[in-house]
Amino acid sequence: MDLSGQLNEYTERKEMMADVVCMSLGSVPPGEQRSRFLSVGLSDQTVRIISLDPSDTLQPLSMQALPALPESLCLVEMGGGGREGDGGLGTVGGLYLNIGLTNGVLLRTALDAITGDLSDTRTRYLGTRPVKLFRVRMHGSESVLAVSSRSWLSYSYQSRFHLTPLSYDVLDYASGFSSEQCPEGIVAIAANTLRILSLEKLGVVFNQVATPLNYTPRKLAVHPPSANLLVIETDHNTFTEAAKTARKQQIAEEMVQMAGEEEQEAAAEAAETFLSEDLPENLFGAVKAGAGMWSSCLKVMHPTEGKTLELVQFQQNEAAFSLAVCQFASRGDVEWFVVVGTARDLTLAPKTCSGGSLILFRMSPDGSKLEHVHSTPLDDIPVAMHPFQGRLLVGVGHLLRIYDIGKKKMLRKCENKHLPHMVVDIQTMGSRIFVSDVQEAVHFIKYKAADNQLVIFADEVYQRWMTSCCILDYSTVAAADKFGNVALVRLPADVSDEIDEDPTGNKAIWDRGLMSGASQKAELLCSYHVGETINCLRKTTLIPGGSELVVYTTLSGAVGMLVPFTSREDIDFFQHLEMHMRAESSNLVGRDHLSFRSSYVPCKSVTDGDLCEQFNSLEPAKKRGIADSLDRTPNEVAKKLEDIRTHYAF
Repeated sequence: MDLSGQLNEYTERKEMMADVVCMSLGSVPPGEQRSRFLSVGLSDQTVRIISLDPSDTLQPLSMQALPALPESLCLVEMGGGGREGDGGLGTVGGLYLNIGLTNGVLLRTALDAITGDLSDTRTRYLGTRPVKLFRVRMHGSESVLAVSSRSWLSYSYQSRFHLTPLSYDVLDYASGFSSEQCPEGIVAIAANTLRILSLEKLGVVFNQVATPLNYTPRKLAVHPPSANLLVIETDHNTFTEAAKTARKQQIAEEMVQMAGEEEQEAAAEAAETFLSEDLPENLFGAVKAGAGMWSSCLKVMHPTEGKTLELVQFQQNEAAFSLAVCQFASRGDVEWFVVVGTARDLTLAPKTCSGGSLILFRMSPDGSKLEHVHSTPLDDIPVAMHPFQGRLLVGVGHLLRIYDIGKKKMLRKCENKHLPHMVVDIQTMGSRIFVSDVQEAVHFIKYKAADNQLVIFADEVYQRWMTSCCILDYSTVAAADKFGNVALVRLPADVSDEIDEDPTGNKAIWDRGLMSGASQKAELLCSYHVGETINCLRKTTLIPGGSELVVYTTLSGAVGMLVPFTSREDIDFFQHLEMHMRAESSNLVGRDHLSFRSSYVPCKSVTDGDLCEQFNSLEPAKKRGIADSLDRTPNEVAKKLEDIRTHYAF
């Protein structure tokens, strides 16, 4: 377009080295007539930047080789609140070329606004299908919608770049959409439907749906064939629904009895009104039953809809504390059973109870119904359970037992009486059992099938008030305690070999042991103070194609993760970055960072990722100083931080 507003065709032609697969033209900057650059993807697995300036039209400026064929290109200006490497300082955004490949990988490359050079490439695996890119607008700035086997949104929010998956159906095509009702929306095609979307909660890492429950959830398990959820809920100082009804009826009768002869009619009306009154507990609160009063239920829920499929209400003062979904070898691999461990008349301080029980339910084939089979009385509280070789491991107080299914009750097959206080968690791998004691850390137990014995062959030196345990490999576990510490514990190689080569188990049984414990001791590999009570530890993957990591959740609702370093170079880099950040960054209360992370046990072999992430929030001068001491540029440090994060999670 010339100065007079006429649209003219450029007569010269540019012959490319290979077939053109895709192209993208950037938006026209404010105050200008044309975009400066054109990006072209070629079939020789390259992408080229071509100038559109009238003085050098169609001249190649830069080229980047790709690991696969390009599927789609999208040239956008993002980060208007600041460049990615500057921690949000400044007002001018940068040009970024997003490249979607046929192998499901998205590349984001910084494009120099003057020279057209490509640099600082970031890589992210999105899905199994070729990546298609579409330009949309979010919060008044350009963003990129990437469509693969999942849909992702790349956007800048609060001076930080985000690449977040959308909790929605798989999309085929999309485009930006704006109307009075939906100023910043997306119109998309999914299968044979046309949909208009509006995105919410930008900047939120996890998408969550809250489902109200009757009581406090204690344990959760999954029925594998149907993926339905089983939840046990228990609350102290509460009445069950049947007890509430009986209590209301008793109060109504007392109202009538205490009234005089002249007030009988009025009292009867008041009692009837009282019985018909239904005050919602979420507004008025639940009736306080008093100490030692418990209410529990078992619920079967649909995983996505949150609908309750089955509800089993336990009797008053019967508190459920453990749950297991298992199959028994004696019943074949068709039937699935649910076992709930309960305690009767439990008092917290001092801790006493009149007994416990194992309540067995049979699940229907579709996993939506429960059938009560029988109950087995116990002499203590069953706090932990876990399936084990076609049978069931149960921690009953300080006893570890193996149960099998019987016709009228569960049959006790084996028992170990040498655990110190109370079993709170059980994990298994092969014939090895990892048992968490409430006060004495993790115990390593071997099951000798030939002798039908449970043998404690190793434990820890440290006292640890355990809350959760997670198996990392055959000799390594991650352990969390109620004081907010997480640790990695491993058996030495000679201990593992010695136990496996002792087929009778007699050596481990008759060894005196060390420090009034087992004959061998595990080594402490890593230790770290989170600062909150950790409820759960799990080894999992958070993204498709991502590496395994350990996820933990805390009592206050936080979700964190521990990721392993795969090279010595990464370890050295992050250790030095953490050292510099301890000197440069400050916290609100002025407490020393290292002393906080070592509140109970000295911090060992763990780098604080939250502290390292604050590098992007520093002043440019401080960032340059830290980067120079690391022999890198600020952008390279920021890229290293993003790579370690996106490789595992988000």
